[in-house]
Amino acid sequence: MDIRLLDAEPTAEERSAVDDVLGAPGSSWDGGDRGSARDSHTAEFGGRATRERRHLLLPAFQALQARVGFITEGGLDYVCARLGVPPAEAWGVATFYAMLATSPRPRRMVHVCDDIACRAKGAAGLCASLEREAGAPISHEPAGDHVALDREKAAWMHSPCLGLCDVAPAALVVEAGAKTVERSIGHATKDGVLSLLGGKAPGPDGASTPHIGRSPLIVGGGLLERVGKVDPASLAAYRAAGGYAALAKAVDMGAEGVIREVTASNLVGRGGAAFPTGRKWEAVRTQPAQPHYLVCNADESEPGTFKDRVLLTEDPFAIVEAMTIGAFATGAEKGFLYIRADYPLAYERMQGAIVQARAAGLLGENILGRGLRFDIEIRRGAGAYICGEETALFESIEGKRGEPRNKPPFPVSYGLFGKPTTMNNVETFANIPAIVLDGGAAFAKVGTAQSTGTRLFCLSGTVRKPGVYEVPFGTKLSALIGMAGGVPEGRTLKAVLLGGAAGGFVRADELDITLTHEDTRATGTTLGSGVVMLFDETADLRDAVLRIAAFFRDESCGQCVPCRVGTVRQEEALHRIASGKMRGGVKGELALLDELGDAMKDGSICGLGQTAYSAVESAIKRLGLYSDAGSATA
Repeated sequence: MDIRLLDAEPTAEERSAVDDVLGAPGSSWDGGDRGSARDSHTAEFGGRATRERRHLLLPAFQALQARVGFITEGGLDYVCARLGVPPAEAWGVATFYAMLATSPRPRRMVHVCDDIACRAKGAAGLCASLEREAGAPISHEPAGDHVALDREKAAWMHSPCLGLCDVAPAALVVEAGAKTVERSIGHATKDGVLSLLGGKAPGPDGASTPHIGRSPLIVGGGLLERVGKVDPASLAAYRAAGGYAALAKAVDMGAEGVIREVTASNLVGRGGAAFPTGRKWEAVRTQPAQPHYLVCNADESEPGTFKDRVLLTEDPFAIVEAMTIGAFATGAEKGFLYIRADYPLAYERMQGAIVQARAAGLLGENILGRGLRFDIEIRRGAGAYICGEETALFESIEGKRGEPRNKPPFPVSYGLFGKPTTMNNVETFANIPAIVLDGGAAFAKVGTAQSTGTRLFCLSGTVRKPGVYEVPFGTKLSALIGMAGGVPEGRTLKAVLLGGAAGGFVRADELDITLTHEDTRATGTTLGSGVVMLFDETADLRDAVLRIAAFFRDESCGQCVPCRVGTVRQEEALHRIASGKMRGGVKGELALLDELGDAMKDGSICGLGQTAYSAVESAIKRLGLYSDAGSATA
């Protein structure tokens, strides 16, 4: 590994950006100027102290990118000197994340989503129009004259799902500078994107007005109860609506009492794995190693998923309160909220909630005057779907490439920084206050015996009223789709994608599926992250399947061979079918896809590779998508 620093020098602007994160350097050993003669021989920080700052690598890179638009050699060199990280290793981290750039980019970038939900709403046509009128998009890596871009001329690029499927097609505009500008753009149009490329200031954030729906069976409470009714930027408004009553009761109940109620509720994780929350919390609480950590996974990057975005932007104090209860129950004094990079409004709202809670004595030292100590730090992702996997997320927080770890050991004993760690996703945490207030038994009465409570579903694609819908477990898929108005009038439903890119397709004649974990497993599909994406006859399902394959090829971390190679070969086979240039005909290509799918399921280290074939397989076997003997059109 190259351990030598580079000859490139950082600019004053780059130094300032990094120092805002790391603090001013104390000596030449820490990246500063040489001071006294003693400074030539004595370091202020030893090896251990330097290694303990490694977790700041990603925030330092993000600060550079936010200030100048990309990570220059001089900027990277300065970060390496400050943190004692070898340049080659730092380069490996910087190039791992899609939202970080190591080649020149303009200060203003417009990321245009071309993933499956946006494609169903015309994103492919939008991108084609932009290419005709604004020129080709730039690449993530240097290509052609990419390295000679005009820094002051805005450019655009393709993007995977931005979590704005309810307002598709979507875009994200980011402008680097002393005060970074970040805005989500909903219902993006050619003229709108061209105006942004021409320098027009972006309007209000497109994620600020979500459409929600609630089942009439939810009489009181529910996860969306405060959305659209309580000011998400006001702690006083949250407390007036009953906020923080649950934390006070939790402290009265004690840690074991809280975990008893969570266990009795039979709450399982809402991120897709459906692991029992109470069992996880108890396992962490009883670990002798200290300290314990608590992490909220807000990196919802599954295409078609945006429910956590709505909770983060519209009810942020509920997440802060729930994390605090979880920390009390599991014995954690430090928490991290890991939020995806392209949720600027969610980041702003959560940061505001944390600051207000801390000022009110609801975070920090002696919470509620009861001796409870806990604080939350937000870490922003940098564009890596794999970081939704818990151990990859730990690696990212620690300042490394987001590559999953082998298990065992499991996170409850060896998690973040090698310590016992509780991790749950946003929706899982959002259920905690109600369980504490009303009791686990009351929570378990809603839904079914094995799938308790309510569930948030993300309706998108060719549906009349896209948005987040809350229904009790046990609701029929047909009833959920009916709440969203079904497909537009005069059109016919063709298929539904359940669970996102890692989920599977079901046919239009299978809408009597009951939305529970046990029923979807029995029917060979999954609830996953709550995606319900509709496709009518105007949608090109083969194009959607190809985009899913491309997504997994892009997002594979490359650590294990079955996933790294299998996702590439899977996409290649689908392209050969689409172009009519099959090897051994359609039958041969489908047999190859089946073999690849088995290899990825059996041999991949994490869920990404294990589910990379799921949607493709369901399209082949359930929809019969390629049953017309090799025709290139659906």
